[in-house]
Amino acid sequence: MDLALIGQVLSVWFLPVIIAITFHEAAHAWVADYCGDSTARLLGRVTFNPIKHIDPFGTLLLPSLLVLVGSPFIFGFAKPVPVNFNRLNKPKRDMALVAIAGPAINLILAIGAALSLHLVFPPSSDLAAWIYENLQNAVMANVVFAVFNMLPIPPLDGGRVLTGLLPRPLDWRFASLERYGFLILLGLILVSVFASDLGLPFSPLEAILWPPIEALIDVIAALTGLGR
Repeated sequence: MDLALIGQVLSVWFLPVIIAITFHEAAHAWVADYCGDSTARLLGRVTFNPIKHIDPFGTLLLPSLLVLVGSPFIFGFAKPVPVNFNRLNKPKRDMALVAIAGPAINLILAIGAALSLHLVFPPSSDLAAWIYENLQNAVMANVVFAVFNMLPIPPLDGGRVLTGLLPRPLDWRFASLERYGFLILLGLILVSVFASDLGLPFSPLEAILWPPIEALIDVIAALTGLGR
């Protein structure tokens, strides 16, 4: 891939991915603050300013590398929002609310991007075509982040939501898996990215994530009047 093509590919993924990742964390911060924990507010994280949430590796480098290697899914992460669950009004319930806020904002962004596609279709200029491709990628990126983060693996949001729903003492036993969660996720991502090189018949993450991603995109297309 030459430099011009690399620049073109990154230019239509940069903004969708940055906004999807950083707004995800911002939503956690807003809901935690609303539910009684001011930790994120005191650290300046209750804001939709992307700069406050960017992690150089997780927000910039990792997604760029995945785009360039042709990964079927683009992943990334921002600086985690610190939440003191003991300061939440109702810790068990509010932990689940804080967790689900991230995927929820991603779905709202995906719907907003899908609706905005009507404003630039059909593209009438190179700029309109660039905006159109950014919006298409925004739909995909936000749906992928929403679905990926709802996997029931601590420390992902799905793991936190499941912890909040489980009765005691199953909740803390499940939450204790968080120490292994990052390694599990890293392994899944690496195996999925290099599945064909490893001689695997399918990508594990693609097999897990693609059905709900397709279903959500179909729902969003129907809601916003887009044909697929």
